[in-house]
Amino acid sequence: MSGAPVRNVPLGAVDMEMERRGDGSILLRSPHPLGAYPAKLTERLVRWARVAPDRTFIAQRGAGGAWRTLSYVEALAQACAIGQALLDRGLSAERPVAILSENDIEHALLALACMHVGIPYVPVSPAYSLISTDFGKLRQAFRLLTPGLVFVADAERFGPAIEAVVPTDTEVVATHTTHNRRATPFGVLQATSPTAAIERASAALGSETIAKFLLTSGSTGQPKAVINTQRMLCSNQQMLVQSLPALQETPPVLVDWLPWNHTAGGNHNFGLVLYNGGTLYIDDGKPVPGQIEKTVRNLRDVAPTIYFNVPRGYEALLPHLRADEALRRNFFSRLGLLQYAGAVLAQPVWKAYEDLAVATCGERILWITGYGASETAPAAMFTNRGASRAGTVGLPVDGVEMKLVPVAGKLEARFRGPSVTPGYWRSPELGAAAFDEEGYYRTGDALRFLDPADPHEGLEFDGRINEDFKLTTGTWVSVGPLRARINAAGAPFIQDTVITGHNRDDLGALVFPSAEACKALRPEELRLRLQAVFDELARHSTGSSTRITRVLIMDTPPSIDASEITDKGSINQRAVLEHRAGLVDKLYAQRPGPATIVSSA
Repeated sequence: MSGAPVRNVPLGAVDMEMERRGDGSILLRSPHPLGAYPAKLTERLVRWARVAPDRTFIAQRGAGGAWRTLSYVEALAQACAIGQALLDRGLSAERPVAILSENDIEHALLALACMHVGIPYVPVSPAYSLISTDFGKLRQAFRLLTPGLVFVADAERFGPAIEAVVPTDTEVVATHTTHNRRATPFGVLQATSPTAAIERASAALGSETIAKFLLTSGSTGQPKAVINTQRMLCSNQQMLVQSLPALQETPPVLVDWLPWNHTAGGNHNFGLVLYNGGTLYIDDGKPVPGQIEKTVRNLRDVAPTIYFNVPRGYEALLPHLRADEALRRNFFSRLGLLQYAGAVLAQPVWKAYEDLAVATCGERILWITGYGASETAPAAMFTNRGASRAGTVGLPVDGVEMKLVPVAGKLEARFRGPSVTPGYWRSPELGAAAFDEEGYYRTGDALRFLDPADPHEGLEFDGRINEDFKLTTGTWVSVGPLRARINAAGAPFIQDTVITGHNRDDLGALVFPSAEACKALRPEELRLRLQAVFDELARHSTGSSTRITRVLIMDTPPSIDASEITDKGSINQRAVLEHRAGLVDKLYAQRPGPATIVSSA
């Protein structure tokens, strides 16, 4: 099947200029200039409202199951009405809008209104309100940002968080209100009559105007507010267009669940649709049992032209595609590209989608991916020619300069360009530390060339530099690639893994089992499956830096309150090791306890 033709999708040029410096650093850049881009993102909303007024911009399932749609001209009219209501309230960067709830049409309209009149907004992870038990992260975010207006879709559902954190003199706006606390109905904002103030406010915006704040915790667990300017959002969308010119030839159609409080869903995907006049169907599903079925229903209805997901999402969807021919045919019918992000996709999953596409439509669908962060808007690198295999991240996009700097035996990736943040809101010391002396943003991530003899083949992820450590033998352990190898080998039984062994003689692992495994297998069955996985990994290890000798299966999931996990599912290695230090000691006990899996290979 590998000889099957690839579905023809126009891709951008793949070229690179490279400079090696005497200090060992390497500069990479595209020779192609970045094209013109608008000063503010909602210029595109105005354009499409004029050029394609009746085209569906965004849609979501209504209470009865039918799609509720909003056209471009309707979205612009409502954004202007809501924007007037926001101006009337005197909101600003000092008193921004906070959005606590999930993706929906009202969330989108409020975000567009904010960007159109120059009032920053912050989409806050719903997990801070709905999963957290102490509301610590939400409270810290409010101290940092001092919102002047708070929006939730359902005031009753978010009521405990509102009562605990939102000051009583801060206005709460809700689509569905409750009697527990006075809340302004969202319809009041929509019913506001726009005035000439809308045009004046919009005309006053420039490329350096703050569009939004994105909260990111990093290794500290405390929220930082990444400043996202209009320049960042608009330049990054132009970078994507030059990487994927197909976006301008055919307006993209997305079926997407990725949360808008993260840069991938809220900047990359939402912006990609708006910038290119496409249509976004909000997927109300998630890649977890009981929720993936909603995604399947949506993909039966809507055939995407480009599909985005995290690796776990592709894994969860795969058995449904295999079992349902009608779903397969619709899914692949006009699909041009498959993109994954957030973690390394398992190669068997990659291959399975290739095989299904060939069997269904006679063509392979190109896999693409890249690299980025909240601080880079996000796309900083892209696999324009298609990814050669799982784990690759491509080359710098047009308009971005990249520097690879030797750090702790690896090459740290750093970026400079119009899509890079100017810093963190109300945290100048964090901003100063995030950039080097030449103004490059320090990612803390290591990359390496796929083929050192041919750098044009691109780069691949080589782990987080601050996660790596030494064994007592002095041997360095590269945590990121090792963890990815374990998670891939242990799929679908392993949700994630934390590597242990700092200042010890050998490596161990704390394993968080997947919800599917806990549901389908008895504890002893799961233990036997994982014993086999780690025995096999040990047989193929290359030495002490890759051989896991002992394992503990965690009986409690990673805690968002303890900063062990982000709401998007990323494990914080440092926080887990600190919070579960007693379990690490138990893992390395001279006589392993009955709960410890000891590799027999």
